[in-house]
Amino acid sequence: MPALFCPRGVRGRESARKGATGYWRCFTISKKDSLINEEIREKEVRVIDADGSQLGILPTRQALAIAAEKGLDLVDIAPQATPHVCRIMDYNKYRYEQAKREKEARKNQKTVDVKEVRMSMNIDTHDFETKVNQAIKFLKGGDKVKVSVRFRGREMAHTDLGRALLDRFKDACSEVGVIDKPAKMEGRSMAMFISAKPSK
Repeated sequence: MPALFCPRGVRGRESARKGATGYWRCFTISKKDSLINEEIREKEVRVIDADGSQLGILPTRQALAIAAEKGLDLVDIAPQATPHVCRIMDYNKYRYEQAKREKEARKNQKTVDVKEVRMSMNIDTHDFETKVNQAIKFLKGGDKVKVSVRFRGREMAHTDLGRALLDRFKDACSEVGVIDKPAKMEGRSMAMFISAKPSK
């Protein structure tokens, strides 16, 4: 968040501290953020210095003065405590590092998709192998696979053959996948779900 510069005396949802320019640096704080600087209304707070050392319980005015002398912010990090715990820190730097960590966490988070492989009862050997290879590729990519067999017309009387086909498929994928949900009827189809084997 870019720092803004404005004269002293700003109140409300903006916080300010005096910088080297002689102006108070102001930035808007969202409702989700900790209270900082002049937003802190407690009469006294427990203060942790920028280096992590305990300064003890101090009047809030004194804690604000110490933070201002260091060119830093007073941040309420534990509003549920009695008294509130405040830390002296560079709030902009803290927010920047926090945003960077959140971005990194999102980047490393793997989303699992469900890919579907559909077969018919009379699938030939070549097509069956192609479908198996497709499923193995999905599983190796970390995705789940839904394998379904569609029954047409009188084939509904032979669902046991569909289950046997799914069992063959399961065995063909056994090196990379495990059954997540066993074969079950869904309307005129029978489907099972396979998940990737956890890496050792």
